[in-house]
Amino acid sequence: QLHVVESGGGLVQPGGSLRVSCAAYGFTLDNYDIGWFRRAPGKEREGVSCISSGGSTNYADSVKGRFTISRDNAKNTVYLQMNSLKPEDTAVYYCAVDSGYVCRPKMNRYEYDYWGQGTQVTVSS
Repeated sequence: QLHVVESGGGLVQPGGSLRVSCAAYGFTLDNYDIGWFRRAPGKEREGVSCISSGGSTNYADSVKGRFTISRDNAKNTVYLQMNSLKPEDTAVYYCAVDSGYVCRPKMNRYEYDYWGQGTQVTVSS
């Protein structure tokens, strides 16, 4: 059964770094578009970054230059490296998967079919 599991969240101070992971089970990640979304308290779920099956990437303006998405095909895992973290990055981070071409500059959460349970990232001093 196809599913993904996020890990790596935690508490970090402003300016710090964290890497969250999305491990895939039941399918091969490099055949799919993978997106990272986040939902902050009281806000809508928003797209953060995505990587297509072909390897192209997109980032939300709020994280450009700070976050990097990557894929390790040998481990069947996608990573989101987050640097220079800010309190406004605090959210539950979700990994989402779709077999279509959904990795675009404006990510649409309704286009992603499979979702993980999320991992909490808290940026606070």
